[in-house]
Amino acid sequence: MTELTWRAVTLGLVIGVVMTAANTYLGLYAGMTVSASIPAAIVSMGILRGLLRRGTILENNIVQTMASAGESVAAGIIFTVPALVIAGVWTDFPFWKVTMIGLLGGVLGILFMIPLRRTLIVEGDEELIYPEGVACAQVLEAGEEGGGELKKIFTAVVGGVVFKSLIGVVGVIRPIVEGAVRAGRTLVYFGGDMSVALLGVGVIVGFEIATLVFAGGALGWIVSIPLYYLAHPLPEGEVLDAAWDAWSSQIRYMGVGAMIVGGLWSMFSIRKGIAKGVREAMSGFRATQQASRDRTDQDLPTSQGMVILLLAGVTTVILYAVLTGSTTIAIVAGIVMVIASFFFVAVSSYIVGLVGSSNNPVSGMTICALIFSSIVLLLLGMSGTAGILGALGVAGVVCCAAATAGDTSQDLKTGFLVKATPWRQQVSQFIGVLFPAFIIAPILTLLHRGYGIGTGGEQALRAPQANLFASIAKALFEGTGLPWAMAGIGVGIAVGLIVLDGYLQRSGSRFRAHVMPVAVGIYLPLALSTPIFVGGILSAALLRQSTGGGKPSASRAQHKATLIASGLIAGEAIAGILIAIPRTAGMSLPIPVIDSDLLSLAALAAVIAIIYRQATRD
Repeated sequence: MTELTWRAVTLGLVIGVVMTAANTYLGLYAGMTVSASIPAAIVSMGILRGLLRRGTILENNIVQTMASAGESVAAGIIFTVPALVIAGVWTDFPFWKVTMIGLLGGVLGILFMIPLRRTLIVEGDEELIYPEGVACAQVLEAGEEGGGELKKIFTAVVGGVVFKSLIGVVGVIRPIVEGAVRAGRTLVYFGGDMSVALLGVGVIVGFEIATLVFAGGALGWIVSIPLYYLAHPLPEGEVLDAAWDAWSSQIRYMGVGAMIVGGLWSMFSIRKGIAKGVREAMSGFRATQQASRDRTDQDLPTSQGMVILLLAGVTTVILYAVLTGSTTIAIVAGIVMVIASFFFVAVSSYIVGLVGSSNNPVSGMTICALIFSSIVLLLLGMSGTAGILGALGVAGVVCCAAATAGDTSQDLKTGFLVKATPWRQQVSQFIGVLFPAFIIAPILTLLHRGYGIGTGGEQALRAPQANLFASIAKALFEGTGLPWAMAGIGVGIAVGLIVLDGYLQRSGSRFRAHVMPVAVGIYLPLALSTPIFVGGILSAALLRQSTGGGKPSASRAQHKATLIASGLIAGEAIAGILIAIPRTAGMSLPIPVIDSDLLSLAALAAVIAIIYRQATRD
């Protein structure tokens, strides 16, 4: 059966580039990314089998493998590299430096995962279910349905492009509907972004995570800002401006404290999994030479893997020498990065088998890598912008490696279930990382010049994780002051959530109080959390669907909604990137046409109704 073919590689690269661009935009906008595997599998089946009347399940598997590899590198880069611009170390995104951070991290994530494949996926414990990998395999096996589902995705992409164009090209729909009113000595804020991409994120992550993100936003904006102005004089002028001033200068740093504790706690809570993952990684390396000759159990040869590792190690030292200006520090940083990457690849590969890629604590791993590398560099005498650059450079590669390893694990699980050839998947993953890595820096540059990344402007992209890492790095290397009182309150909130989550777990509750979604919600504007919450409510409504009366089952309705949501996310992201081009060239967009909150809300409500109707139709 044909597998690693030119048509599969070409299609995988095209879809991978699109999803990489979409996740770059979405991650900077909302601090979240979405998996490309299932949408890529659907598109692949629709084109190869529906249009070309050819293609095998193994070719479709190669396509989704390549597409998801690129978007995972994008996630690693956008969580860390923009921190260098936010911290003032870079003024823009230098092409080769950004590309090499993503490329090295992606290659190491795949490379260190190879010896883990047999240990975790083939011989792994029953608890290692790799949920996204299993779900994607089920989609591939039901490939005859790809044509109809492909139409849904493409229609949703067009819908996302149109909706974003009505916001960013012609001002028919407002980008945000918000307001604030005085309430005695304080104020009350309300607002929501008119974003079908964020609505789609809520549908995909589900009701629980969407609720936690919104709870964090409500805690920051509906509770903390009014309390803040009860203790401080409410300034004269626009009440809405006062709300934003309080959030940007004080309240959001509660999210910083909560995210730091949440990241460290996520690592502590999986300490047994970390130890087991590292042990199995070491045993996997020892067992690699005893590879079976059966096609479905052949990994990339160890000799080739060692050559790639050697090249990656040398290139890493060269990269850090360029970043820091010191060969000695570059060698130390390179060694730290390779060791940290191996450690967190083992952790990521094991954890995603337990809880899935959506719950992979990549931010927590990156915080640990950032703090560890900062300590090493501080001991070597580095400080100021050079120290920030070195520490965030290490953290960026580690973050890309961890994100790619988690995604690679799910893809290899899919391949194992559909009887793919592992080494062909691993080659396709290397290709899938290589090409998309070259487009991320230009997209970042375009978005930064068109909207601003982390600048705090009206249409700026918030980049919450990058802001967090910039704050930590500047505090360590420049001694910059943070609103420590607010960060301390965030620490207290995180500890309280940890205690509450422990109680909910012991009581057998299906709903959990995870720290990181709440922390991200505090750090984001409430307006971004609102459509995510609405999407989560829509997801819950679909899961309650009855199986009677000729209606599709709840899981089927949810599956359709997920595909539509993926299309809307891709469509809005593509439009957002394209709109940034004339904005960068100095063109004033959007062209004002209508300024109506009611029309904007009605437009978003119409999209919600369409998603529900399409998902529940037989």
